[in-house]
Amino acid sequence: MSQPTLFTLPGSHPGFTAALMLRQKGIEYRRVDLLPVISKAALRALRFPGVTVPALKIGGEKLQGSIEIARALDRLVPEPPLLPADPALREAVLEAESWGDSELQHPLRQIIWWLFKQDSAPMESYLGDSKIGVPKGIAVKTAAPMVAASVHFNKAGDENVRAALAALPGQLDRADSYVASGVIGNDEPNAADFQIIPSIRLAMTMDDLLPAIEGRPIHEVALKLMPEYAGHMPAGLPAEWLAPLRAGRPG
Repeated sequence: MSQPTLFTLPGSHPGFTAALMLRQKGIEYRRVDLLPVISKAALRALRFPGVTVPALKIGGEKLQGSIEIARALDRLVPEPPLLPADPALREAVLEAESWGDSELQHPLRQIIWWLFKQDSAPMESYLGDSKIGVPKGIAVKTAAPMVAASVHFNKAGDENVRAALAALPGQLDRADSYVASGVIGNDEPNAADFQIIPSIRLAMTMDDLLPAIEGRPIHEVALKLMPEYAGHMPAGLPAEWLAPLRAGRPG
């Protein structure tokens, strides 16, 4: 089998999901960093069926989306499994994985793109060790059209971001419940850990959101699985938008 190639975006939380699962399986891979918006044309040119990341070429297959990648990795490299053998726990992990993919991931993407629209300078911190083909400082200084397009594609307007912030305390409570019930946060991480934790770690890079996460069980689990996550977003959300987070803060 030729070396797998993971196509992702710098700082992408679902991209980290795929990377963590590849690492868990002991699969060496090549990472290709694409830029937002431009990535859509690049993936079309590479003949992927869709235009979203993470996208993985492995064993002659072209896979997209972290859940599709998870199922394929368990099929191609069964050990260690990403899903537990116990039927009841397996069902719970699948439910948590689906929630992390469909409900937790996108609102956090909307929040950070809204913040990038206000100030693109922090974007450079999220580039980490990515190789994007141009100097990072230049990429950030010329990012306005890309940011505007990403805000549009992700529907990251004021109304949706306020709704995302209002829903976040409940989402954090749900993540905590998965820790309390043993669905995630165990010694052997599973597909739900890999799906949920990168989104929580992205949220933790935002100064506006971190106080609502610190002190929660999910905070400890997130740091254990992902001690580092490149990026830092200073506070930038209107104070009145953050009222639901302050009301839902632990303690």
